[in-house]
Amino acid sequence: MKEILISEDVIPIGEFKKQASRFFRRVKEDKRPILVTQNGTPVGVVIPAEEYDRIQGRARFIAGLKEGLRQSDAGEILSSDEVDRELDKEFGPLKKTKTR
Repeated sequence: MKEILISEDVIPIGEFKKQASRFFRRVKEDKRPILVTQNGTPVGVVIPAEEYDRIQGRARFIAGLKEGLRQSDAGEILSSDEVDRELDKEFGPLKKTKTR
């Protein structure tokens, strides 16, 4: 994500409300976030939708890794043979392909 430029991207909420459409267009085109303030205090950040999706995907990935590590630490792991049996039960056995 591009960095916020203090001189251009910090917008008071009143100005943001009056020109929201213009600011959303700018965020989409420039791919740079906008920091919205109220009485000089930051209250929100507008980011491109693609960036939000990327952040959410990364958060889900990290949560999955943490859960996997927790399960491993707790001994909640399966052997390769157990994994094969579970996959066969769920999806059916793999079909053997002929090799040349």
